[in-house]
Amino acid sequence: MIRTIVRRLGTFLLFAVVGIGLAATIIPRFLDRIYYRGPTSGHFDGQRFFNPDGADDVLASPGGRALAARFLSGSDGRPPWPAHVAVTPSKPAARVEGTAMVATWVGHASVLVQTQGINLLTDPVWSETAGPFGIGPRRVAAPGIAFDDLPKIDVILVSHNHYDHMDVTTLKRLWTRDRPVIVTALGNDAAMGLPAQARDWGGRVAIKPGIDVIVTRGHHWDSRWFTDRNRALWSSFVVRLPGGNLFFAGDTGAGDLKWADEAAAYGPVRLALIPIGAFRFSAGQMATGSHIGPIDAVEVFRRLGATSGIAVHWGTFRLSYEARDTPPRLLAAAMRCAGLGGFAAVPVGVPQDIAPYAEPGAVAPLDGAGMERCLDTPAVRALR
Repeated sequence: MIRTIVRRLGTFLLFAVVGIGLAATIIPRFLDRIYYRGPTSGHFDGQRFFNPDGADDVLASPGGRALAARFLSGSDGRPPWPAHVAVTPSKPAARVEGTAMVATWVGHASVLVQTQGINLLTDPVWSETAGPFGIGPRRVAAPGIAFDDLPKIDVILVSHNHYDHMDVTTLKRLWTRDRPVIVTALGNDAAMGLPAQARDWGGRVAIKPGIDVIVTRGHHWDSRWFTDRNRALWSSFVVRLPGGNLFFAGDTGAGDLKWADEAAAYGPVRLALIPIGAFRFSAGQMATGSHIGPIDAVEVFRRLGATSGIAVHWGTFRLSYEARDTPPRLLAAAMRCAGLGGFAAVPVGVPQDIAPYAEPGAVAPLDGAGMERCLDTPAVRALR
């Protein structure tokens, strides 16, 4: 009897070892998808895309995987977040005509922008979690617009294929309902499995006379399964509009920051949507390689010469170390130090009337040391 049990246990262990070995060999290859094939370029080596100004995201940095593991396990001493934040969703107008512009922050990087009779959505995410198979960070703030209250969507911008930006479930619902023009960077059309206009950096998609979308550079990375890392391209966007452009940064680190100058070269920026959250993976950190924090966001706003800015990519999904209210509070302090106005966090679901474009006055950049001195206050030091 004992020999039979031992024999069966040995057989089970043998098959388990073989199964694990096969899984380790087969599964990564199965999950590695080829989203794009094309000629090499200054940011594509024929297999994978890369940042021409250097790769320095959290997971690629020395100790980055251990850092991420400590965060995911909750063992990094991070401050608590609320489980739920009260949101009163709004019901937008069907259209906003002419040069008037209304922007409503739906949450995270999702913003409804209405102007010129066009309804445009950035990185639409209505799912409860940001991850595969419903696994991942859960929303603490409900969408600022109920899905069924969305007006007909004409244009969608998808910055890259991370789950908190490319929500395929939401995209399929929007495609089925409205057949919008989806604009994205190379390879993301295959990643989402929907008809989309995929362009390289600098590529354009005409929307209607006088209005087009330009896919512009950012500093990031992408993956749906880790093994398919950087098989598709990431981007920001400039939407050229009468009366001043819309800029959407998507998800980005600082890199060389020249991508903001490149976006500004396409014309005056009326409204900039700039990320400020998920910038801290340890106490006191002010940015990561793949996410700008409020200080760099202020410099992006200054370089763009934008009249108005709305802070995005904070307060919806817990993706990093900082407290939920740290990004907007630090942004307000950094804007005061820089002597700038017009760029702030706004409430989820509250429509914002965007002011007409006005040429900015000359504002000298505040160097890192100067900003550090200005922010060295008890209030800022207390932010976690």
